Amino acid sequence: MSLRLLVIAALLAGTGISAGTLAQDAPATAAPQAKRTILDQHEQSGVPGTEIILGTADIPAGGMVGWHVHDGDESGYVLKGNLILKTRGKPDQVLKAGDHFFNPRGAVHSLAAAPGSEGGVALSTWIIDKGKPLAEPVK
Repeated sequence: MSLRLLVIAALLAGTGISAGTLAQDAPATAAPQAKRTILDQHEQSGVPGTEIILGTADIPAGGMVGWHVHDGDESGYVLKGNLILKTRGKPDQVLKAGDHFFNPRGAVHSLAAAPGSEGGVALSTWIIDKGKPLAEPVK
């Protein structure tokens, strides 16, 4: 038990709150968060109702983009680092700088830093239905 929890437990001993309760209520350390940056966005010419979005996903060591889907296709390229593309129903795809990947419309997927790596950065182009969110979370 940490010194901090011991001190808090001692201070709260008279209130009936145990150190075990405090430890259970303490928030778990969150995994590092991936950062998505939109670089460009345009309506797709000649194809009403669609737009093209260009962006990056910067995934730190231990981080990941959670499970999600797109209302359209995604074509991606790993700019740096080592990543794992997880697609439901398929084997994991190990990616390194210079590798490319594709997620068809509706594919439930996630992108994570490869274990033991410093993470990485992927550049993606999405062609999605206009007015829809870029990505919709899936459990």
